[in-house]
Amino acid sequence: MSKAKVLIVEDDLEIARLTTLYLEAEGYVVSAVHDGNLALDKIRSFEPDLVLLDLMLPGMSGTQICRQAREFYNGIILVLTASEDEVSEVSLFKFGADDYVTKPIRGHALLARIEALLRRASLAANNSPSSTSHSIESQENVPNPNGIFIDVGDQSAYLNGQNLKLTSAEFDILNLLVTNMSEVVTRDQCCQLFRGIDYSFNDRSIDMRVSGLRKKLRIHANEKQWIRTVRNKGYMLVA
Repeated sequence: MSKAKVLIVEDDLEIARLTTLYLEAEGYVVSAVHDGNLALDKIRSFEPDLVLLDLMLPGMSGTQICRQAREFYNGIILVLTASEDEVSEVSLFKFGADDYVTKPIRGHALLARIEALLRRASLAANNSPSSTSHSIESQENVPNPNGIFIDVGDQSAYLNGQNLKLTSAEFDILNLLVTNMSEVVTRDQCCQLFRGIDYSFNDRSIDMRVSGLRKKLRIHANEKQWIRTVRNKGYMLVA
């Protein structure tokens, strides 16, 4: 049985070829594009579970692709950077990336990162009794404070019936906040959501994800401030 679908957006033909061969050997269904201008259409048509996105591309840049893809794509975006200085971690999360790796990266390390990201998304869906249904009307047991609906099976969140279009990391944090409604959720609790990923999530990483989540909630809530920062402790979703 095939594993998940991975779209590689990489202009280096040899890197794309070798990565494709490596992932296909592990059972993944892989497609690749080499021009940034082709990426968005390919994401729509291929519907990948994960996008492996290089930042330096001909045509549309990786950051532009990431930002525009988040208008319709809720899957995982793993960014490839030539150096840690190429774009800041804060900017990547602001654009909607779930994680990043620095090139060059060995095949087994890249595979481990991909598997960890996909495993986290799969566990979030499979551990929910609602995972067999993607209809928000069927989510009777899901907390819905003040109009927030969490569809764990589809990893989607809705406010007043409007899809918030969250990244997978933003969804996980919102789900944690909803589960602990009106209670403080520490940054350490948020970091533990990503413990299966070989990456050191830090306070700044969490703060940026919460900032993006806060903005998306505000759009559909008439500027209401849903998430309160509790100084030196963490965050609270207010009723």
